[in-house]
Amino acid sequence: MQRQSRLLMGGLAIAGLLVSPALRAQDISSLPLPLQDKIAVAKEACAEFDGGEFALGWGAIERVDLDGDLVADWVLNESGFACSSAVSVYGGTGGNMSHFLVDGQVSSLLNQGWEVVSHGRYRVVLANVHGSQCDGINPTPCVTSSVWDGEAKEWRSASADWE
Repeated sequence: MQRQSRLLMGGLAIAGLLVSPALRAQDISSLPLPLQDKIAVAKEACAEFDGGEFALGWGAIERVDLDGDLVADWVLNESGFACSSAVSVYGGTGGNMSHFLVDGQVSSLLNQGWEVVSHGRYRVVLANVHGSQCDGINPTPCVTSSVWDGEAKEWRSASADWE
């Protein structure tokens, strides 16, 4: 049984390497142009910092339905960017930028992590953001939720008025 388990785990690891977004991410020619432009700017910033070499890592490129049309949209996460000559070129204590491409529009959000959930008929982006967005400081818990308005082609969010 242990041998079968090891074989299964080994097979899954090899399969993961063969289809890994981190390995395929270096070829960005299949990305939409607005996201290729974001990567070009990041590469330039890295090169300008002591001749650093830019790399895309795990999680830099994601496909997820952001607007509920059952078609995967694009997300480019700078948390997956790396520069050989500087650790924090693309983020810091406030988080990293994520660039969401929906309906041909790129919208960017500084965040410390995000996920998409379904709420009724809406797809909602929940993002952990810097505490300053909740009148606090970095460790202050703060989350934002946003839905895509396809007619206006923009993200909609509200701040609750708690009593």
